[in-house]
Amino acid sequence: MSELTRISAPDGVAPAAQYTHVVLGTGRFVAVSGQLALDVDGRLVGEGDPAAQAHQVFENLRRCLAAAGATFDDVVKLTYFVTDMAHMPAVRAARAEHIPDDRLPAASAVQVAGLVRPEFLMEVEAFAVVPSSPS
Repeated sequence: MSELTRISAPDGVAPAAQYTHVVLGTGRFVAVSGQLALDVDGRLVGEGDPAAQAHQVFENLRRCLAAAGATFDDVVKLTYFVTDMAHMPAVRAARAEHIPDDRLPAASAVQVAGLVRPEFLMEVEAFAVVPSSPS
């Protein structure tokens, strides 16, 4: 795990409730493309079900992070794209299964008119910092 510093309430900024305002660290940068609710065979998981889709999205994020030698502890930023802000409680619940409240990354939530296919309710991308490889 890389050494990360979380600043939840920078001077003059209201404290964040569901994210951390600033996360910084040193090491290798890892960018994970937006993940959708697709299983290993490319089939949609949870059509019309925000909770099932959120669970699959975070499982896909976990697998992508692992491929880069990272975990959710290394995540510095999550960006949520949802077709309806009413899906955010399901997203937060899935996130809570992987990230404790005292290690929340920086985050942005954006409501979008649509994603790559209409049956997708959300997409989540991640940025992480992992320790530098030994030279």
